[in-house]
Amino acid sequence: MLIGSNSSFSMPSTFLLIGIPGLEDGTLWISISFCAIYIVAIVGNCIILYVIKTEKSLHGPMYFFLSMLALNDVVFSSSTVPQMLSIFWFDAGRVDAVSCLTQMFFVHSIAVVESGILTAMAYDRLIAICFPLRYMSILTNVLLGKIATAIVGRGIVIIFPIPILVGRLHFCTENIVSHTYCDHMAVVKVACGDTKINYFYGLVISLFITGFDLAFIILSYVMILRAVHKLPTRGARRKALGTCGSHVSVLTFTYFTAIFSFVTYRFGQNTIPHSVHILVANIYILFPALLNSLIYGLKTKQIRQRVLRSVTHNISTLKPQR
Repeated sequence: MLIGSNSSFSMPSTFLLIGIPGLEDGTLWISISFCAIYIVAIVGNCIILYVIKTEKSLHGPMYFFLSMLALNDVVFSSSTVPQMLSIFWFDAGRVDAVSCLTQMFFVHSIAVVESGILTAMAYDRLIAICFPLRYMSILTNVLLGKIATAIVGRGIVIIFPIPILVGRLHFCTENIVSHTYCDHMAVVKVACGDTKINYFYGLVISLFITGFDLAFIILSYVMILRAVHKLPTRGARRKALGTCGSHVSVLTFTYFTAIFSFVTYRFGQNTIPHSVHILVANIYILFPALLNSLIYGLKTKQIRQRVLRSVTHNISTLKPQR
């Protein structure tokens, strides 16, 4: 480490992640619960990916976005949960600076991608309900590819400056990060000197991403409700809204935890315990992966039937032949 003119150090060679300070007594049960949820989430999302890939009738726009969401959830949860469990079980919180910045980039870029996928799914429902006869002609494979590229590209471009800005900060002898993973603001709080640029950039992109995506989603559902209201029968209206139920459930939980985490980090430090914030930050990453697989797996008829057929077939093959 190099000593600067202000007697502070440049980027340390390692950071020490200490998990959830204040909840040490409940670490064992928290880790076991999170591990169980992680396993169920990974298995559930992998099943969804397998079913969509092998079932030709599911090779449509809606399931394209659902497969993107499932894959994103697998990567999202896997980018933090193993690190968290290693801290809780093996006291292995020491991470080198490059790995920390890499994790920081992936965690936040994947979060932006998640928001983009949920926004695209709102657009998919808008086209399906408002323009049902033109659904397949509008959402062509070419357009789906462009939307997917834009979603991923936006996440990479917007988040790429964050690890660069953190890498330019100066750190004193304190390099202990009160978190289970290398969250941007958690690492910035450890730095010495001026961190206004980091705070400002983090605030701007959070407001921009959340504000833009939520505005588009709300506008989409306003148009959906107007179209549903014009349907001639109550049954038709119920069926149309039923196709949006899973998406709305996922949206509500994902954005609620994301906004709560954002607000408490910047405005609730003196009112909400830091341990609660870290816990919610982990819930924001892990629980949507579980809920997405359960909600879409159970409420999507085609996926549910395909899974039941596979289970029934496997059970029948295990029975002894007479």
